[in-house]
Amino acid sequence: MPTGVMIPARNVPSMIGRNGNVVGGLESSSGLSLGQPNMMEGQLHPLDMTQNTSESDIAARLRDDEFESTKSGSENQEGASGDDQEPRPKKKRYHRHTQHQIQEMEAFFKECPHPDDKQRKELSRELGLEPLQVKFWFQNKRTQMKTQHERHENTQLRTENEKLRADNMRYREALSNASCPNCGGPTAIGEMSFDEHHLRLENARLREEIDRISAIAAKYVGKPVVNYPLLSSPVPSRPLDLGVGNFGGQPGIGGEMYGAADLLRSISTPTEADKPMIIELAVAAMEELIRMAQMGEPLWMSSIDGTTTVLNEDEYIRTFPRGIGPKPTGFKCEASRETAVVIMNHISLVEILMDVNQWSTVFSGIVSRAMTLEVLSTGVAGNYNGALQVMTSEFQVPSPLVPTRESYYVRYCKQHGEGTWAVVDVSLDNLRPSPAVRCRRRPSGCLIQEMPNGYSKVTWVEHVEVDDRGVHNLYKQLVSSGNAFGAKRWVATLDRQCERLASVLATNIPTGEVGVITNQDGRKSMLKLAERMVISFCAGVSASTAHTWTTLSGTGADDVRVMTRKSVDDPGRPPGIVLSAATSFWLPVPPKRVFDFLRDENTRNEWDILSNGGVVQEMAHIANGRDTGNCVSLLRVNSANSSQSNMLILQESCTDQTASFVIYAPVDIVAMNVVLNGGDPDYVALLPSGFAILPDGTTVHGGGIGETASGGSLLTVAFQILVDSVPTAKLSLGSVATVNNLIACTVERIKASLSCENA
Repeated sequence: MPTGVMIPARNVPSMIGRNGNVVGGLESSSGLSLGQPNMMEGQLHPLDMTQNTSESDIAARLRDDEFESTKSGSENQEGASGDDQEPRPKKKRYHRHTQHQIQEMEAFFKECPHPDDKQRKELSRELGLEPLQVKFWFQNKRTQMKTQHERHENTQLRTENEKLRADNMRYREALSNASCPNCGGPTAIGEMSFDEHHLRLENARLREEIDRISAIAAKYVGKPVVNYPLLSSPVPSRPLDLGVGNFGGQPGIGGEMYGAADLLRSISTPTEADKPMIIELAVAAMEELIRMAQMGEPLWMSSIDGTTTVLNEDEYIRTFPRGIGPKPTGFKCEASRETAVVIMNHISLVEILMDVNQWSTVFSGIVSRAMTLEVLSTGVAGNYNGALQVMTSEFQVPSPLVPTRESYYVRYCKQHGEGTWAVVDVSLDNLRPSPAVRCRRRPSGCLIQEMPNGYSKVTWVEHVEVDDRGVHNLYKQLVSSGNAFGAKRWVATLDRQCERLASVLATNIPTGEVGVITNQDGRKSMLKLAERMVISFCAGVSASTAHTWTTLSGTGADDVRVMTRKSVDDPGRPPGIVLSAATSFWLPVPPKRVFDFLRDENTRNEWDILSNGGVVQEMAHIANGRDTGNCVSLLRVNSANSSQSNMLILQESCTDQTASFVIYAPVDIVAMNVVLNGGDPDYVALLPSGFAILPDGTTVHGGGIGETASGGSLLTVAFQILVDSVPTAKLSLGSVATVNNLIACTVERIKASLSCENA
């Protein structure tokens, strides 16, 4: 026991525990704090005593004679720290603090744990204590609080340590049960790489996720749970880009250039509470899609001419009573099914459909904007089996006269046996009800079956409910026929794009033909540049909500609509103010004749005012499809004026059963030489213009559109002109008038030339 400290005999029992051990002042519920008097702040003083807020019967005992001996030097003691005072070796007597004194000091401690000299004097006067008593009480109180805090931290650290030790044991046990990916036998911890260990853990997590989804599926559709086998050798998963699609050919361009961010302003990612409902909806949609793709009559009825199938809506409601709810008032049902064999293997097709960038690129004529909001599941075993993505997209017809269709939906991919996959979309608008919704996607998508020699059989089902009252009368027949948004257009576009992709990889290029590009790197660069040109044209010609079209004159169907945008810091576009102008009109000429006329370089000077009557010559071309009209060409305009430099034009023409395009852009000679030698095409500045040619949706016309014995064409003409190279410049009315006259004269020339041919 420290020198100079005495404990009265009556207090000894209270400080001895049941086992006979001395209980310290900080450990027991009550008692004295014992310590050396020459201690710094944060340690215990002999004159101090600890008091818990619940203790009312124990007070500190202080020596009266010590304070009497120190009164003469009280001024010095109060001015100093008080820690360097030597205790007197005389007999000491102790006194308890009263309950009132303890309560007052406790309350003051809560407000101010470190009182200064002035505050201590004030408090000592109020409580009838010496300042030194107050000082020691506060020092020991601080020490008590610090010790309690440290004890609490130690408890937390001990708990966390136990948890880490348990995790370590669990991981060791998992590693001890690991198997060799080559032979399937046991393996030692040292033989497994760090990456492989993490892949196995990820694989196990994904398998649990698939089992959970399968359990929900079994509950929802009443089928047994399918346990997917765990592959012995994990395949690296393909990364999913969750950002804005590669619009205009440049990553990130869609945000400002085409307003991809606008599409999402009113749409948020799903909440945790929504996710089980989304999974159930996706599983049910997959079941419905498979049946819709495989069933015949009475669900699908043949049309009168036998060329198409029509959905029996009454039978559909009886067959699929559950789903996303009844059809909204004023909405019209559009349902179609189409089958084709395409030149691409089934795995590559699934990858295109599940990657938003590839998907929006391949279907750029239909998808104006697309974005993945959240990936709920990436699939298992390194592929897209079980992948779930919440997406938003905007579907278009290449004309400002047809409103786009925005959709908020979940996309679900699943493997159905060896070589058979399905990808389904279903709307999630019921999770975010909005009066602005004009299109709902009932289960739509495709069934993909593996075929020999790298081919695939695709059965596409497109089923939407839409408010199409905003469609212009010119396009109503086309939209209702299914050629605008239906399965036939999706399949025809996919078939043409698969041929185009196959031509990129082709190696058996004939060398005898004049103008054929045989350099493999040059072919790839030129096709990539042409692809960016087509995407840019398609994204800028529709009635997207990201566009603000202004009608220039008149009230007819062939009004010219204009739109301006600024091009800044975009290597793929010339800097400055770009004026876009577009108009759509009907021609009493079949689409194929219009397409052949516009893509032929020999007839180009009949409509192309900017060529100034010069002779147009094809310098090089790349065929990219069965149809001779599917090709990329490099044209040279030999000006009649010798003082004017010759101009190069990059042109891509493509056609299928549902749509045709002739898209072109002036290009720099030096830049094209770089591209033809395999250089990077992303830095070639392009301002694409061109034509979108669609069938009018009928073979016999009547009333309003015109009378003709065969189907006509719906032609959209769109120009992009750089009116000022300074992005901050003001657009002049003269520039608008010039572009208006340019497009009007081009339309008149096309009508005149085709009417002469038709006659």
